[in-house]
Amino acid sequence: MKILGVIPARFFSTRFEGKPLKDINGNPMIEWVYKRAKNANIDELIVATDDKRIFEAVKKFGGKVVMTSSDHKNGTSRIIEVINKEKYKDFDFVINIQGDEPLIDIKSINILADNYRSQKSEIITLKQEIIEESDILNPNVVKVITDFYDNAIYFSRLPIPFEREKIQNFKYYRHIGIYGYTTKFLNELSNLKDGILQRMESLEQLKFMENGYKIKVLETDSKVIGVDTKEDLEEVIKFICKNGIILE
Repeated sequence: MKILGVIPARFFSTRFEGKPLKDINGNPMIEWVYKRAKNANIDELIVATDDKRIFEAVKKFGGKVVMTSSDHKNGTSRIIEVINKEKYKDFDFVINIQGDEPLIDIKSINILADNYRSQKSEIITLKQEIIEESDILNPNVVKVITDFYDNAIYFSRLPIPFEREKIQNFKYYRHIGIYGYTTKFLNELSNLKDGILQRMESLEQLKFMENGYKIKVLETDSKVIGVDTKEDLEEVIKFICKNGIILE
């Protein structure tokens, strides 16, 4: 039973070009992500990129990296290319690690890895309690509801469920976009029918559910600080400096 961590990284981005190579206190963002994720309870970690600059940057700090096609529309399809390379065909489970979270908490990665080892869940992701009421109404914050066994019932940009009856201490949860998949599922992904709900909500995970797959959704209390803009990067640098965080 082998678990592979993959960090998909591309240079061109509509919102923030060259994001993986942006400097954070003397080191590129991709190095922060890689070196923190390297401490997680997984068997191997690699960066998957289509850009020579990112490839060379990862090699320079001693990370493992593989070149992939520039035709991929998303990180998931890039990962599928990786797991079909001869070197990685013996892995059973893959965790898609976001390349724009330089302060990624390895606890989140470990939750996915440990669940796969104990329960063999086919698709695993995370949720976190929503504290700010404004986030419940924000369509950019994806909400998720689960059953008694931690399987997703639905993901939505709308507040779910609709609160017709007041339930004391009810908690709303946001979806945290880190995923773990079996390699078997990833290799079946291209055969899935496009989902109607997926198109309406613009959420790929609904396609999985519409095709009959269960998604295990586990709770995390890890603080997620993603970088989508230059302003986000400045906030991350301020946080790092304020808290004396160093890259080891």
